Amino acid sequence: MTHEYVIEMREITKKFGDFVANDKINLQLRKGEIHALLGENGAGKTTLLNALAGVRLDYKGNIDFFGKWDDKDREEADCPVKEMIGYVGPSNYYLPQWTVKQVEEITDLLYDKFDRTKFERYLQQLQIVTTDHKGGGKKVNDLSDGNRMKLMLSGVFARETQMLLLDEPASPLDPLMRDVLCDMIRGYLEEGAGEKTVLFSTHNIADMENVTDYAVIVEHGQVVEKGFVEDLKEKYVYVKGELKDVSTAEKFMYSMTKNNYGYEGICLAEDMDKLAGLDIAVETPTLSQISVAVMKKSSKVQLA
Repeated sequence: MTHEYVIEMREITKKFGDFVANDKINLQLRKGEIHALLGENGAGKTTLLNALAGVRLDYKGNIDFFGKWDDKDREEADCPVKEMIGYVGPSNYYLPQWTVKQVEEITDLLYDKFDRTKFERYLQQLQIVTTDHKGGGKKVNDLSDGNRMKLMLSGVFARETQMLLLDEPASPLDPLMRDVLCDMIRGYLEEGAGEKTVLFSTHNIADMENVTDYAVIVEHGQVVEKGFVEDLKEKYVYVKGELKDVSTAEKFMYSMTKNNYGYEGICLAEDMDKLAGLDIAVETPTLSQISVAVMKKSSKVQLA
């Protein structure tokens, strides 16, 4: 395993209810980068993150961590991998009756490199109320979905880790907090001076595209596209054209939508010469446009 990879997944397959990864997944994540795991709901993002975090162990294949340990080592008591990785999932892993103060105390007991001062600073910055209207400790169950996510993020960012696995961290957050989350992720990487890594999942990349270095798009538990964002924006082109050319263009477009005025969508850059002679406007696509096009191409959902 090359030392630049913090994660290397080899031949990973997993069955979870109706979800089956038909093709064996091979995926490498580089040190010092922010990776986005994209896909529609049920595409397999949480399944992959659970395997990486050790939340579920019922998969086949091998995972190597930081060039030194594998997934079997990870489960040993003296292995540092679980200390080195911070995980936040969509399910609340704090007991509902715990107060915010108890969350802090228990996290401090569980992890050697948990900074309580840093945790309390995050509570203030993210405006998490720690007391109820009677002056008692605010319980996890009394927090909104957004504030529960902010509490979990505070806990994991206050630890000294080498990698963060964040499963749909932006979903319950408002637009302002999503921007703050992006700043927190950037700050985490800057602190690591090229040694820290982030993998986050989302089914809507629009609010977090500007913090993404490398994208992995999954459908049906399979990786259907991956690459550095700038490389993907060279591979795909966003095209707009006139209604009279729809029948010609749709033969060569990767993904296309039509309306009363014309058409627009994604075309592979290597196929652009096939649209020569048509009256078209060409733009650099956003990662959101690329991911939607790839998901449409791979989705089993019946599209009109």
